[in-house]
Amino acid sequence: MMRRAPLLNWLCFFIFAVVLSTGTLLSAAKPNVLLIMTDDQGWGDVRLHDNPLIETPNQDLLAKQGARFERFFVSPVCAPTRAALMTGRYSLRTGVHGVTRGFENMRAEEVTIAEMLKAGGYATGAFGKWHNGRHYPMHPNGQGFDEFFGFCGGHWNSYFDTNLEHNRKPVKTEGYITDVLTDKAIEFIKQNQDQPFFCYVPYNAPHSPWIVPEKYWNKYADKGLDDKARCAYAMVDSVDENLGRLLKTLDDLKLADNTIVLFLTDNGPNSDRYNGDMRGRKGSIHEGGIRVPLFVRYPGKIEPGTVVKPIAAHIDILPTLLEFCDVESTSGIPVDGKSLVPLLTNSSAENWPERMLFVDRLFRNSIPGTELPVGSVRTDRWRAAYERNKWSLYDMQADPGEKQDVAKSNPVELKRLKSAYQKWFQDVSELGFEPIPIPVGHPKAELTSLPANESFLMPEAGQGINYSGKGHNGYANSWIEDWTDPGAQAVWHLDVLTPGTYAVTLKYTCAKDDVGCQIAAETGDQSLAATISKAHDPPKIGNQDRVEQSDNYQRKDWARLKLGTLELKKGCCDLKLTGVKKPGQELIDVKGLELTRVPTE
Repeated sequence: MMRRAPLLNWLCFFIFAVVLSTGTLLSAAKPNVLLIMTDDQGWGDVRLHDNPLIETPNQDLLAKQGARFERFFVSPVCAPTRAALMTGRYSLRTGVHGVTRGFENMRAEEVTIAEMLKAGGYATGAFGKWHNGRHYPMHPNGQGFDEFFGFCGGHWNSYFDTNLEHNRKPVKTEGYITDVLTDKAIEFIKQNQDQPFFCYVPYNAPHSPWIVPEKYWNKYADKGLDDKARCAYAMVDSVDENLGRLLKTLDDLKLADNTIVLFLTDNGPNSDRYNGDMRGRKGSIHEGGIRVPLFVRYPGKIEPGTVVKPIAAHIDILPTLLEFCDVESTSGIPVDGKSLVPLLTNSSAENWPERMLFVDRLFRNSIPGTELPVGSVRTDRWRAAYERNKWSLYDMQADPGEKQDVAKSNPVELKRLKSAYQKWFQDVSELGFEPIPIPVGHPKAELTSLPANESFLMPEAGQGINYSGKGHNGYANSWIEDWTDPGAQAVWHLDVLTPGTYAVTLKYTCAKDDVGCQIAAETGDQSLAATISKAHDPPKIGNQDRVEQSDNYQRKDWARLKLGTLELKKGCCDLKLTGVKKPGQELIDVKGLELTRVPTE
């Protein structure tokens, strides 16, 4: 027995080594995921799509190295696309049906692809524009991302040497924002090269404001483009160069063969420019507003030059990645999307069933009553569209530009698609459209910011109180201005998670002639009144815009005034900011309020 012990020990060691090695190989076999999405880049903003005026060599190469989709669809605007991409569910199910005023907030109970991959052993990071909620736990750090670097609103006003956030803390950056986001994504990839990672890079370009470095701007001079198209192409060119940096990083680290790379955009183009003769642009329910590029590269799994012809959509990305990554969904929440693996690998593409894809567009963030919202339903052949209280039908194979309404000659088909859309909308809107209240007092968020654009003005905007910016819609960086009616109010809907004492701080400016005005913050029977005793009226700051836009200005500095404390009970309540006294022409401009939980002794 003593002689056989060394052999037995050796065998045990060998078996242990094999098991350990096998486990390591299995772990290494899990593919990384690099998901890149641009903002407001249309289908036509790619050289590969027969646009001779733009240069996108890295996007073109990515498409040739893997698969490109002929008919891939998203939502007409930013936030709904992002919610569907993250959850695999139509955005109306998630609570997202707009781009601002809180209508872009996704319900915290939704389970994202980041949460699922994280549970499957992945490191997760997002670098760019989130646009599905800034309040924890709707914040990306609360939705599965270990690392977040970027911004949470619908757009950013400053692209050079700007302030962004890193895991909910403000940071000052240097350089052009697209370069900065790429730098951070590359850092994340390098830091996690020895484990599976999910790197999500939602660039904010080419969304306005129209700001781009000089070298790209000059590159698109003398091409017969208007300034918006010229800047859009220049911004896409910048993104493409940074896409090349990301791909080179994968090559340098020898990660390319085990990394799924996806590139898509979030809606149609944000100006009138080449878009393949399709009808519509950003905001449209027609082909030009929702058909976008999707390129997918996965060496060894997807044959280079693959062309996917059946229709597909943003809701399909999550189930596709879960299958490729061999990660189970543990959410218990059904998804609307289908895994595209059979189409990408040609394993069973011939048995792919016909399907319907739906899209809605709730204009001006309106909340519908019993009527249907503007929207459309798409099959491989047909698009049925509902707008201006009227249905139309287009044969997309014979008439891809949607120039001929064939509803009258195809009544049976229209009836079928119309019925499907009505049933779909009733299903996905089951939870309604009430604004998702702002969570206050989450254990991981001592301070809650109540931005002006997430308040509801009473009476409506333009009646003695207004949001700043073109259209006065209350976009991401807007503030409250033109407050001439002391009886007008800004109202924030809150959901107090932790009851207790909260300090209230006001962020404002006040013109010299309006000093002495009084305001009050009120909730229930509690009121905090304050008199503005000093002028604070810094000028608005413009940007380095190539095309000037009135809603892209910002304030240099906001004064802060501590109003006092409020006792907030658990549950939902309204916090109102109202005028009390107006000695001048107006009251103050308001950037928002801040609530800070006061620790109990």
